[in-house]
Amino acid sequence: MNKTLLAAALFAAMQAQAGTLDDGNLSLSGFGTLGVAKSNTDQAQFTRYNQAEGVADQAKIGLDSNLGLQATYKINDWLSGTAQILTRKNTSPTFTTDLTWAFLKARVNDETNVRVGRVVLPAFLISEYQNVGYANTMMRPPVEMYAQAPIEAVDGADVTYQHAFGDLNFTTSGYAGVSRGKLFVPAAGTVATYRAPSAGLIVGGEYGPFSVRLAHARIKMTSNDLGPVNTLTGTLAKIGFAQLGSDLSLIQGKKIAFTSLGGTMDWNNLVAQAEVAMRVAKEPVYVPDTTSWYLMAGYRIGKVLPYFAHAAVHDAGHSVTLPAGFPTSGALGTPVASLMEAAEQKNNLIGVRWDFAKSMALKVQVDRVQPKTKAGTLIFAPAAGYSNTVTVVGAALDFVF
Repeated sequence: MNKTLLAAALFAAMQAQAGTLDDGNLSLSGFGTLGVAKSNTDQAQFTRYNQAEGVADQAKIGLDSNLGLQATYKINDWLSGTAQILTRKNTSPTFTTDLTWAFLKARVNDETNVRVGRVVLPAFLISEYQNVGYANTMMRPPVEMYAQAPIEAVDGADVTYQHAFGDLNFTTSGYAGVSRGKLFVPAAGTVATYRAPSAGLIVGGEYGPFSVRLAHARIKMTSNDLGPVNTLTGTLAKIGFAQLGSDLSLIQGKKIAFTSLGGTMDWNNLVAQAEVAMRVAKEPVYVPDTTSWYLMAGYRIGKVLPYFAHAAVHDAGHSVTLPAGFPTSGALGTPVASLMEAAEQKNNLIGVRWDFAKSMALKVQVDRVQPKTKAGTLIFAPAAGYSNTVTVVGAALDFVF
């Protein structure tokens, strides 16, 4: 039985036996989103990060819809276990279910906790709850930011320390482990597997209505089945550019760093959220360096919260140096240059959130996506790219239970 089916069976069994197992220590909860979206073009598809299918000019429910179920059991005063499964459209065009959390949590003291198992890779501001639509103001995390590191979970351990300095609540944590998963390759319409040992450090604080978080992660990404990349690097090796092919490839494993700084504000009726992040290759690799950022601001009027956001991702350089005499265009130079080029784009979005019932919120959002290079983050675009502005309209019902 694979890990997803095992997790689903475990969760179902826990639900079925809740009456006998629950001595006050078992808690079952969940979250979900029922969403629909469409764009104004059939020339390319708008997706969330690492999705194999997006939306074009026909309305679909797969872009934002998901369902998560979580079980936590308190074993004793200092030890508990948590498992979470999530159903959504990710690297498959159909809905699939993944084991997203599976860890034991030990309370060392009132300020220190240790988790061992599958935990979230905390590379960004909302990594811990990015899939919980109800916990977010916007309908979806800005793809311009979160596509930089599509790895979501790591099998390993983390340690978290929290302490209050007066009205300032300080938190720091560190983690280490190995990520394994799948990456959708739009250029080939295929899925590649990866293995990525990683470690990171997070520092944050909360002061009244304000919070700030700084995160840094180091990942050694290895993938042996990136078809388009391996075909190109194999050709380079055959014609005398073996070192360039090795530099571009992920087969040997390449170190990549992610650094993000973000913050939130919920002061009176004003709501704001901002984040800036950098992806930097520490070894030669085809993956380009990027810088991304977004700023969201809204104003709460009773139970209604209208908001506006701007997001962008830019090319910040390349770690691979082309050898002397290597062509910059033509049958060889053009695909190499395209491979190393970042997918740049910006997005202006406007939306409204209505908390019309307890633990339920309705959202409507309109994105105006402006691809700059390589059709931005759009997938299945024309070979020459796509640079027209794409309007994406969506509505979603978020809930927790």
